[in-house]
Amino acid sequence: MTIVPPAPDEPRRPLGPQDPGDAWVVAPTGEKYWGRFGAAGVLAVDRQRGVLLQHRVGWSHFGGTWGIPGGALHEGESALDGALREAQEEAGIPDGALHARFARVLDLEIWSYTTVVADVLAPFDPVISDPESLALEWVPVDEVDQRPLHPGFGAAWPLLRSLLAAHPAIVVDAANVVGSVPDGWWKDRMGAASRLHARLSAWAAGGVDAEALGLEADRWFPPVSMVVEGAARAIPDASHQTHGARVAIVRADGAGDDAIVEEARCLLVDGSEVTAVTSDRGLTVRLEEAGARVESAGWLLRQLDARG
Repeated sequence: MTIVPPAPDEPRRPLGPQDPGDAWVVAPTGEKYWGRFGAAGVLAVDRQRGVLLQHRVGWSHFGGTWGIPGGALHEGESALDGALREAQEEAGIPDGALHARFARVLDLEIWSYTTVVADVLAPFDPVISDPESLALEWVPVDEVDQRPLHPGFGAAWPLLRSLLAAHPAIVVDAANVVGSVPDGWWKDRMGAASRLHARLSAWAAGGVDAEALGLEADRWFPPVSMVVEGAARAIPDASHQTHGARVAIVRADGAGDDAIVEEARCLLVDGSEVTAVTSDRGLTVRLEEAGARVESAGWLLRQLDARG
């Protein structure tokens, strides 16, 4: 692998001082890849308008093709943060307009590219905010193949498209998970629930392994509903969470099991594929009858432990 900075006469975005990541990685066979620390981009998905594509300016790598807003990662920057930053810089995407759904990584060992597929939460019109774009357009999913696509995006598109229909969600029986570990939770149920919520938030922010959800790609960022009951209902509302974490606190007014089943049913009606977490046998039967996939408290704790 060779690191090559841009040539003095090579066009680049007028973004001030050059970041150390803005350099070509050259493979031993001669192929060039932009981004010393890898690169990432966002495929924004709007249920009504389709996906947001970028028509690349002629002087750029594979100029004239259509791809997604993205670019080189900064040193120490996560792929998720870098993808969303680049999308904001290149398409003027407002803060809070997107929520990551899943990430797919192309790992070439010497270089990697992460595609972050993100749902539009607040509709927006893209704005060309740097000289790398000829156009930014919402393209219906069925029409993407009709464009001359960037080779990398074109190779990834069939898998990405097949996964657009997947909307996983997780419902957690907090009392059952907390009660599965003898750490003194019975003395402070609210505190134990708060600790579980913090761990769930960190887990969700880092992304859930696709294999754990029975899906493809690499990591998913599903909404998580943590259902609390009894004394744990006094848990404080969650502080601000990042684009990679949605852990809602659902307070059961009555029986916790009823609230868990109702939350799962609401998500299923909304089109989500629900994974419910509980080791309670009776509740498991009810959830499976509703159409949810059920995993044990131990399954979740192993996921949390693996994330540290």
